[in-house]
Amino acid sequence: MKSALRLAFATASLLALAAPILPAQAASEPQPRPRVEVAFVLDTTGSMASLIDGAKRKIWSIANAIVDANPDAEIRMALIGYRDRGDAYVTDVHALTGDIQGLYGDLVQYTADGGGDTPESVNEALDKAVRSLQWDSGGQTRKIIFLVGDAPPHMDYPNAPRYPEVVKAAVAKGIVVNTVQAGDAGDTRQIWQDIARRGNGRYLPIPQDGGQIVEIPTPYDEDILQLQQSLDDTVLPYGDGERQQAVRNKMDLRKQAPAPAQVDNSSFYSKKAGPKEVVTGEGDLTADIANGRQSLDKVALSALPKVLQGKSEAERKAYVEEQLAKRKGLQEKLAEINRKRDAFVAAERAKAGRKTADSFDSAVQETLKQQL
Repeated sequence: MKSALRLAFATASLLALAAPILPAQAASEPQPRPRVEVAFVLDTTGSMASLIDGAKRKIWSIANAIVDANPDAEIRMALIGYRDRGDAYVTDVHALTGDIQGLYGDLVQYTADGGGDTPESVNEALDKAVRSLQWDSGGQTRKIIFLVGDAPPHMDYPNAPRYPEVVKAAVAKGIVVNTVQAGDAGDTRQIWQDIARRGNGRYLPIPQDGGQIVEIPTPYDEDILQLQQSLDDTVLPYGDGERQQAVRNKMDLRKQAPAPAQVDNSSFYSKKAGPKEVVTGEGDLTADIANGRQSLDKVALSALPKVLQGKSEAERKAYVEEQLAKRKGLQEKLAEINRKRDAFVAAERAKAGRKTADSFDSAVQETLKQQL
């Protein structure tokens, strides 16, 4: 009996020695954040003027829909405007980026012009979206395209891409292709439906003008705007002159937006997972230090914001720490008041019995909720 026990003990010891030794930190390594990538391929010819204006007002509510569906996700968005040969441009590409505030600035610059005839360069724009944008290759990344327009593609241009092969390439990359048709042109409807079917997406018909934008005012909006102003005061643009001006331009654009768009913008930042920012993109010393992207002692004196110029090292450190503490408190207040606003808006929608509207923003938001 004792011999058997000794043999069993020895065997167990040998098996333990032979077992692979796993690194102690493996269990505690942070998991990568999920990623959502969304590209808007937008007809910018003259007939799309009202829809483009509506998109400018509602881009932040669309961004909020992504955050609501995937609170922990890293979000990248792209914008491709298109017209046709003979217009100011055929395609105008703004790459996938996490700098949503910068992309908003690109959208604001769009004006509807050109066109006047059909078809348009839809195939070329869709090809740019699928093959030129740097989509993430990870299998877990959600990748979505919204093709928005009112005219069918040219199928008569020689040596040009054709949507069937372009959409096939999109599906191979794991990209879902949705189509949003403005207006009711029958030739557009047939092809838009075919693109959505091939792209495993949805076909979304909306009025030519983009549909009625529904904005629900709340008792919390003014407080949110005041908190946002205080948060903007904690931004410390740094770097060369061009970089600092880019940060200031982003904040100026936010202030120039209609109040409902400003509120939606603030809501996006308060919900966005990960280190909190006031503007997306680098260049804010307060955010970059909080996020571990920068340390104060490594910033050249000439690159410091003006408010820190002429201060001693101790004074600079104390000032930045003050901004960090102020921002943390303000962001906590903003998150709480935005939760109340969301609850108020949800209750108002339920009270009015509103169904999904046929507007551009509602169609996109509903689709994002389903596909994310």
